[in-house]
Amino acid sequence: MSEASDDRRISLLVGHARRWQRRRWRGLVWLSGPAEHTRRLALTLWHAQPWQAPLWVGDPQEAPVSPCLPAAKARTRLGAEHQLIVMDVSGRDGLDPDALGALAGTLTAGGMLLLVTPEPWGERPDPNYARFADYPWHWKALSSFYLARLARQLGASPQVVRWPVAGPLVLSRLPAGQPSPRRPEDPACLTPDQARAVTALSKLKRRRPLVITADRGRGKSAALGIACARLLQQGSYPQLLVTAPRASAVDSLFERVMALCPEAQRHGHEVQLPATGSSLCFLPPDVLDTQLAQGTLGGNGALLLVDEAAALPAAMLARWLAAFPRMAFATTVHGYEGSGRGFALRFRQVLERQTPQWRELTLETPIRWAANDPLESVIQQALLLNAPLPEAHAHGLIDAQTLSLNQAQLAANEPLLEQLFGLLVQSHYRTTPSDLRQLMDGPGTQLRVVMASQGHTSAAFMGGTETAPLAVLVTREEGGFDPALAEQVALGQRRPQGHLLAQSLAAHGGHREALTASWRRVVRIAAHPERRREGLGRRLLAADMASAAEQGVALYGATFGAEAGLLTFWLALGFTPVRLGVTREAATGEYAIMVAKPLNETGQAVLQSMQQGFVASLQGLLAFELRDLPAPVVALLLSELPERPLSAVERQTIRDVAYAHRDPALARAVLQALGREASRVPLGEARLAHQQLVAWAYQNQPLADAPREATQQLRRVTQQLMTASMLFSDGQERLK
Repeated sequence: MSEASDDRRISLLVGHARRWQRRRWRGLVWLSGPAEHTRRLALTLWHAQPWQAPLWVGDPQEAPVSPCLPAAKARTRLGAEHQLIVMDVSGRDGLDPDALGALAGTLTAGGMLLLVTPEPWGERPDPNYARFADYPWHWKALSSFYLARLARQLGASPQVVRWPVAGPLVLSRLPAGQPSPRRPEDPACLTPDQARAVTALSKLKRRRPLVITADRGRGKSAALGIACARLLQQGSYPQLLVTAPRASAVDSLFERVMALCPEAQRHGHEVQLPATGSSLCFLPPDVLDTQLAQGTLGGNGALLLVDEAAALPAAMLARWLAAFPRMAFATTVHGYEGSGRGFALRFRQVLERQTPQWRELTLETPIRWAANDPLESVIQQALLLNAPLPEAHAHGLIDAQTLSLNQAQLAANEPLLEQLFGLLVQSHYRTTPSDLRQLMDGPGTQLRVVMASQGHTSAAFMGGTETAPLAVLVTREEGGFDPALAEQVALGQRRPQGHLLAQSLAAHGGHREALTASWRRVVRIAAHPERRREGLGRRLLAADMASAAEQGVALYGATFGAEAGLLTFWLALGFTPVRLGVTREAATGEYAIMVAKPLNETGQAVLQSMQQGFVASLQGLLAFELRDLPAPVVALLLSELPERPLSAVERQTIRDVAYAHRDPALARAVLQALGREASRVPLGEARLAHQQLVAWAYQNQPLADAPREATQQLRRVTQQLMTASMLFSDGQERLK
């Protein structure tokens, strides 16, 4: 194309952007062709008019402007506003799906997202695939189903402007715009939705938590900030607490507070208002959880706001719900931060059980752009941010067999892909756009599904209306390293990409054999929320473990947050704990635990070695690094220790503690033995007593503040446990 032709196209694009501006919309322009030519055209567009805060994203060494933001740092722009973003994915950076999802939300009305790609695009992986090319795979050898799908989506969408260097410019269709929403009476708010949220947040009632959900760009975080400013000015609470998966998630909240309270003093993520003596403080989830366990937070008069709650485990939110009488949860419905829909499904039961008078409020009106925004629609579909939850068919429609599904089959069936991803999103507290790419192109990734179908299983992949996935299992192959490399990993000299279980066990536990053995690791497992507790997950795991065993895989494993319900599930399936993390995950507040199950004799030998190491370290870890590990988890882990029946001397010592005046501190080892052996028998209502005992015996957790009261309580729980455990055969445990 001639230079004059290029100039005319750019003039048309600028005019099109003005039409977006009049409707308060944004759009995506797909520029494709040779890298040198496309960058020159992008630069010309960059200088075509005075865009507000234009941003170039890509490899800084290839960019024609400075500064250039690497895609890996896209999150640093959250809260910023741009009118033009050039995403150059044609060079050494490739496409970062998370960056695309994050930056799209920073474009303001009339803004343009210019996606620069090679041509053809999608036929082969790009350099960004190196992020998940697990050893020994090279990124160039991976499939590119994800990029091919994305290219198809952009090429078929009437809302995308297509700008091929060697072809005609195709402008997007512009349907009629929507009338602007009326401004609310509250001058600090931009929409009636936001004003209602601020009012509700400013008047939180005891044991009536508020749940706010919204798509991106609806002013959710700003509403939290406005409410915090007013609560600080009122002096209603000595301290307001706010938490989120990352500190950057609340930047806009703090900025709003300072805009409304200019007299306040800010130090990082803490604000103090001298006039009222009130303060606002951000605490990371793990710190918040630790301080709650120590008893320094919560109680009457405490208030906690949780932003991006969907990116946090429901079990953690439940603990906070019990500790804080006034709470609000805010989360994004669709987005890279987490799934608000999944959050609602998972957390609703907790709310109904603990606080049945909870309230829900949804922000629907966009602030930065108008309704029916073309860019929002394109990004949601391309990244499957709004992946639908499949229909839960009647119980009798479940096919008796599970089905194995490869990535090529998944890529060829868009309806099935959307439904499977919808299942995965709602079951996990954090799902990102890059997870979809990993699902479609990750090396060693395998899928197994349970389909609901009125027909034959072969019809399940046709995408008909009478078929739907009800449960899905995603696994990944690990291990199989040669001994020399395994030794280097164990010594900390090498860190090949991927192989989470095998590398962690080798690097932290010294188990070289964990790397030389072959593994299959569970990445995700999900069942439809309306079809849970029907054994679908167990069915998937049983079928996949049988298949893995036939293929010669030695070990089957999983890693997850150490929560009692999840741990119970895996222990019931015959899995054995092999490693516990010694620090809480910052985003979840939970300790990571790894479990494994052998599939052959080689796996059995490896597991025995790892289990011995785990058992040998557990007691010392509980006394120090894992002192605040939840007691229900500790109680479950004790059942995995070697069985050793109580001796006559030990039983007598326990009686003396319970009914005489034996100092429990001088009998700690024996009470540890009681807690260990009682973990193997049904305890009924004495389970709480057992948890209290093991927390004291193994973790030195006091049962009461006053020493005398603590001792009396310890004697009572010992009595309860003696009676319930049936470990004493002569009945003397009932003597007083």
